[in-house]
Amino acid sequence: MKKKQSVFGDRTLMVMLALLSAFPPLSTDLYLPALPRVMHVMQTSQSLINLSLSLFLIFFGLGILIWGAVSEKYGRKPILLIGLGLYVFGSIGCALSVNIGQLILARVVQAFGGGAAEAVVTAMVKDMYSGRKRESVLAVVMSMVVVAPVVAPVMGAALMKFMSWNAIFWVLAGVGIVAFFLSLLLDETLQKRYSGSFIQSLGRLAVVLKNPGFSVLLGVFSMAPLPLMAFIAASSFVYIQVFGMTETLYSFYFAFNALGALAGPLLYLKLSRRFSPGNIITGCFAFLIVCGILLDVAGSSSSVFFALTMLAATVSLSLLRPPTANMLLFQQQTDTGAAAALINFMGLFMGSIGMFIISLETGDLISSLGLMQIIVGAVCGSLWLLVRSKSFIRQEG
Repeated sequence: MKKKQSVFGDRTLMVMLALLSAFPPLSTDLYLPALPRVMHVMQTSQSLINLSLSLFLIFFGLGILIWGAVSEKYGRKPILLIGLGLYVFGSIGCALSVNIGQLILARVVQAFGGGAAEAVVTAMVKDMYSGRKRESVLAVVMSMVVVAPVVAPVMGAALMKFMSWNAIFWVLAGVGIVAFFLSLLLDETLQKRYSGSFIQSLGRLAVVLKNPGFSVLLGVFSMAPLPLMAFIAASSFVYIQVFGMTETLYSFYFAFNALGALAGPLLYLKLSRRFSPGNIITGCFAFLIVCGILLDVAGSSSSVFFALTMLAATVSLSLLRPPTANMLLFQQQTDTGAAAALINFMGLFMGSIGMFIISLETGDLISSLGLMQIIVGAVCGSLWLLVRSKSFIRQEG
């Protein structure tokens, strides 16, 4: 560790980082059981409802891009507090929305503010940890984050039994307020601030992208979230409309699938003792192809088979996150905030594309999800094998 916090111990700090990293899954998954109901109440279409998800990811990613870069100039803590304030304001706006237009606009504000948390967390990990320790912290934080998607759909379904869908966003506003006051106790982790102007600090994004080792790997790894985010957008419609489940039963199925995201980073910690990160990445892409084939062949046969296959795919995709994030951070020794911003932005941007693509599907959602997994596994896996040994890729010894 490079620098310790004065208030938070090592373990407590990991919990704090996990809470801040939980904004994307919490802000989407708590909302998922309500999608069909919101569509009915607001008398709108599935595509517009999914737009509230995909635009959230796009502007969350845009927030990450901007906040991460300017945190190099103004520090991690001030940017975090400003972003959390916007997140709370946007969450309240969502709760008070009376039509889909207002909801989408408020989600954009909520997303842009929440992006600060994601960008700052990744940069703080790089500020405070290095080498194998950083990789372990990334794995632990990512696994702890999965508490949000496991609990959120069940909580969302329970809330709607007694309250309207608006209550979901009041809960998110409360979470944002708690995160804000906890963040006041954090120490600044950035030891040397960028001395250039605001515009010049944004320009560091371009400097980072000029690093071929970083930009090439970013292009390969950022496609991985596409099929997982497509599943998140389609899951309530698959389970509730295709398999005829109740909102509550759907929430348990979704929580079961989210356990795969918990298992992935923890499984990586064990596998990394026997296999190199590069070979683990190759295996994950290959396994994703197998899962896609199974979905296309028999995914519609039963809800149990569909859930088990998606669980396996989710484990594979979440297992990728620690080694790919650490490998990307290792490529860039300076401009950590800009590098972290680009990593998170590209993942969310590609995930939003997955959500958009699946929202256009009016036929067989399950087969489309399978095809998406096959394509991403094949393309990413092939590109990874092509570039992994190139001289411009820095290898951590």
